[in-house]
Amino acid sequence: MATSERGRGPLVAFGALSAADLFATARTPRGAGRVGKPLLMPALAAHVMRQRRVGERLPGTLVAGLACAAAGDTALLLDEHEPAFLLGMAAFLGTQVSYTAGFTGLGALRGIARRPWPAVGCLAGWAVANAVLGPSLEPRLRAPVAGYSLALVTMAATALGVGGKVAAGAVSFVASDLLIGLKAAGRRVPSQEVLIMAGYLFGQYLITSGWLEELDRRAAGPA
Repeated sequence: MATSERGRGPLVAFGALSAADLFATARTPRGAGRVGKPLLMPALAAHVMRQRRVGERLPGTLVAGLACAAAGDTALLLDEHEPAFLLGMAAFLGTQVSYTAGFTGLGALRGIARRPWPAVGCLAGWAVANAVLGPSLEPRLRAPVAGYSLALVTMAATALGVGGKVAAGAVSFVASDLLIGLKAAGRRVPSQEVLIMAGYLFGQYLITSGWLEELDRRAAGPA
């Protein structure tokens, strides 16, 4: 399943689309230049399918998570409108649930049992972030944001149980969504929109590549 053996076309497409989207985001975050944004996660999904060997099962939870993320990316092109923001959050909830299920299948619970403190830290961080940012959110957004962010940190906790690239990708994903939370709460940082997308894209790439590498390792068996 190694990329060098199975072809790089979809991954090259993902890289090109990512560069174009980051450039467009830096210029006009909601302009027509971001028309390629809905194609980002399908390109990663195509990479996943391209890496599958003949007769090998597709990692369904990974593909499902990427599909939900594609729906969320599309909705959040209009995130200045509250219904689109909530729709995007709902779609990404599907991503977090899918990834959490997939990481559990990769042995996350055993990893957490060996080293529980990173998972505890995720939950503590969730509580602190919601306590600090929650009062600044619109009242009708507080419950959806708290619920989504709980699913997000649960995903991160299970990713830390897997370790490696998967864990690093989850941390990048969480950092990106934290910046979105800051924006929703009226807190601004320099180059916020670009940082959001960069963290998200890097996170999704690391999660996907790390997941595939873990499947490769398992397929190869004991050294």
